[in-house]
Amino acid sequence: MRKILIVGAGQAGLQIGLSLLAHDYDVTIMSARTPEEIRGGRVMSTQAMFHTALQHEREYELNLWEDQAPRIEGLGVSVADSDGRRAIDWVGELDHYGQSVDQRIKMAGWLELFEDRGGKVVFHGVTTSDLDSLTRHYELVLVAAGKGELVQLFGRDPSRSPYSTPQRVLSVSYVHGAERRPEHPDMDAVRFNAVPGVGELFVIPGLTLSGPCEIPFFEGIPGGPLDCWSDRPPAREHWQRMLELMRRYFPWEHERFRNAEVTDSQGTLAGGYPPVVRHPVGELPSGGLVLGMADVVVANDPITGQGSNNASKCARSYLDSILEHGDRPFDREWMQRTFERYWSVVEPVTTWTNTMLQPPSEHMMDVLRRAERNRAVRQRFVNGFNDPADFGDWFLDEELGRRYLAEVAPN
Repeated sequence: MRKILIVGAGQAGLQIGLSLLAHDYDVTIMSARTPEEIRGGRVMSTQAMFHTALQHEREYELNLWEDQAPRIEGLGVSVADSDGRRAIDWVGELDHYGQSVDQRIKMAGWLELFEDRGGKVVFHGVTTSDLDSLTRHYELVLVAAGKGELVQLFGRDPSRSPYSTPQRVLSVSYVHGAERRPEHPDMDAVRFNAVPGVGELFVIPGLTLSGPCEIPFFEGIPGGPLDCWSDRPPAREHWQRMLELMRRYFPWEHERFRNAEVTDSQGTLAGGYPPVVRHPVGELPSGGLVLGMADVVVANDPITGQGSNNASKCARSYLDSILEHGDRPFDREWMQRTFERYWSVVEPVTTWTNTMLQPPSEHMMDVLRRAERNRAVRQRFVNGFNDPADFGDWFLDEELGRRYLAEVAPN
């Protein structure tokens, strides 16, 4: 039975740990926090997981909250004009529903499930020196903790990282009491709202500790009016500030949120980070090697809502590479090859995400305008959130996109 250590108890670390247990691997996970501390802590992210990522969870019976979480059946787009009114506004249906579960619920529950299924958990923060001694006791060490000292083991890959500073200032609140979206009151949908020169507002239907909720999430252009979180206000003030910004810049969303309240005192978050791709193999002072995964090696901006999806796909890709490797050593060559296999999946996501951080091209705006009038265009765009590689075949490529639009949505 091969021994594997996973450092980090997030989406990727716990998913691959639980999956490896099902294949009779001896797996230990190191978590800096207990399930109780996770449930009582601050929200960690936004997350809207689409069909492919959810299927990876279902395959190993990790979908513990599927019957409780709202079913995200569509995705809507609103883009403001220079007068602040919606020049583009539509909603498309997903082929398969998505879901969003507060990671405080999911990670705490998965940690408990991991122990119930026979995995070993060590509740302790890990430093580089700790890891240096641990590598001698395991055949493979995976680093899935995307923050903290250990990330420094993995150098930035400048050939795959066009940005060196944060491209958006992020702020989020989990809230109860929002009214239904009047355009589709019977359908839960992720909403993507953009105001050129200001930033974006996403709204995600989700499940939190106290039940179903809505998750408004600002992506503010640095130096702009949504860049106002350096004082880290307490939860209630944080939400009131978001609400006022919504009233000024996204009034069509403000109307339904005007009576909403933050779900709990830990239900807000603000920050920002540079999108980055890192080299996947970390070398410790003793010469031991560790393999980074998910946000450790590819941390995209959340503007396309792909973070938890990428983590799930990384866990599945690494799982396949481990199972196929059999009893052979997990050497540097295998680690690099394993990452490149995952990179073939996440590179289209990274390209799309980095593109969306820039002002849209006229071709992209044409796609969004035609989607309002044409169901085929609308459905292809919406379902690209589950299969981002498809965007390269039409949305990101002007020539291919023109041909496609000429076929399905001629003027």
